[in-house]
Amino acid sequence: MAIELYDVGLVVIGLTLLGITVLQLVASERAISLPIFFVAFGAAVFLIPGIPAPDPLEQGLLVEHLAELGVIIALMALGLKIDRPPGLRRWAVTWRLLAITMPLSIAGAALLGWWLVGFLVPTAVLLGAVIAPTDPVLASEVQVKEPGEGGMDEEGSEPRFALSSEAGLNDGLAFPFTNLAIAIALVGLAPGNWLGEWLLVAVGYKIVVGTVAGVALGAVLARIIFAAAPETRIAQSVRGLEAIAGTLFAYGLTEVVGGYGFIAVFVAALTIRHYERDHEYNASLHQIAELAEQVLMALIMLFFGGAIVGGLLGPLTLEGTLAALAVVFLVRPLAGAIGLVGFDRPWGERGAIAFFGIRGIGSFYYLAHGLNEAAFADADLLWAVVGAIVLVSVVVHGVTATPVMKRLH
Repeated sequence: MAIELYDVGLVVIGLTLLGITVLQLVASERAISLPIFFVAFGAAVFLIPGIPAPDPLEQGLLVEHLAELGVIIALMALGLKIDRPPGLRRWAVTWRLLAITMPLSIAGAALLGWWLVGFLVPTAVLLGAVIAPTDPVLASEVQVKEPGEGGMDEEGSEPRFALSSEAGLNDGLAFPFTNLAIAIALVGLAPGNWLGEWLLVAVGYKIVVGTVAGVALGAVLARIIFAAAPETRIAQSVRGLEAIAGTLFAYGLTEVVGGYGFIAVFVAALTIRHYERDHEYNASLHQIAELAEQVLMALIMLFFGGAIVGGLLGPLTLEGTLAALAVVFLVRPLAGAIGLVGFDRPWGERGAIAFFGIRGIGSFYYLAHGLNEAAFADADLLWAVVGAIVLVSVVVHGVTATPVMKRLH
C-alpha cells in the first residue's frame, strides 16, 4: 500500500501542534527549550525515505515569506507584553544595545566572514547583517513575562527587558545593513554608487516611516480594539484575534508606503499595550499572538531540522565552523559587554544580556531576502555558516537560559 505524502504531512503537523502544548510541561522548568525539540523532530521526519528535505537555496521565496510571517507575529506578541513605558532613560539599556552592540556585532561577523572564511565583501557584509537580530521568536526563556507580570522593579527583570526590547527593535534595524550588502552586490564597492541613496532611503526614510506608521496605526488599532468588550458568543469566541489582524495590517500597510514593517509592528504593539495598560483584554491579545508565534516557530524549526539532514551544513568548512562558533561565543558577548560598559547594573546581569543574543528565524529571513534580491558568491557556504550559528545558538542558549535566568531572579 502506497503512503501519501499528504497523509504523512497531516501526521507531522498534528504531532507538531500537539508538541507545542505537551512539551511546554516538560521544558518549562528544565534546562532545555522547545526549539531544540522541534529541530530534532524535523531531522527525524525528513530522514524518512521518500520525504524530500527542504532546501533554502532552491526554495528561497518560501523561506523568506515563512520566516517573515514568524518574525512579525513574534514582534506583535513581544510588544504586547512589555510593561515598561518607552523613554530615553527607562530604555537606556536598549539604546546601548542598538547603538553600540549591534553595529559592533555586524562589523565583527563581517570581518570574520571576510578574513577567516574568505567571503567576498558583499557576502561578508550580508553575513554581518543577518546575524544582527536578537531573535524575538526563539528567545522566550529570556524575555519579559506576560502583560502585567514584568515590572520594572522586580529583581532580575533588567536582562529580560533588555533582551526583549532589543529583539523588538533590532529586527527592523538590521534591514539597512542587509540593504547595504545588496547594494554592494549590485553596484560594487564604490560608495559613490550607493552611499547617498542608502543613507537617505534605507537608513532615514524607511526607519522614520516605520516608526511613525507604528505609532499612528497602533493608536488607531487600540481605539478599535478597546472600544467595546465582546458580548455575543461569536465575538467572545474570537477574543484576541485583533492581534493577528493588527499585525498583518500594520506590516502590510507600512511596507506599501515604503517603511520597515518590522519596526512598525513592534511599535504598534507597544502603542496598543500602553493605550489601556490595565485592561483585561491585553491578556487575550497576547495569548492569541503568542499561540500563533509558537505554531510558526515549531513549523520553521521543523523545516530547519529537515534542511540540516538534507545537507544544509554540508558545504561548511573548518573556517566556517570556527566563524560560527566565534559569532556565538565571542562576537556577540564582547560587543554586548562593550555596549554595557558603565551601565549601572550588576556584572551578572550585564553578562547575561551580553551572552543571550539568540540568533534564529530573523537571520533566516534576512539571508533569504538578501539572496532573493541579488547574487552573492558562496551562497551555499553562507547558508551553512548561518545555519551553524543558529543551531549552536538554539542548543547552547536553549540549555543555559532557564538556569541562568532563575539564578538572576
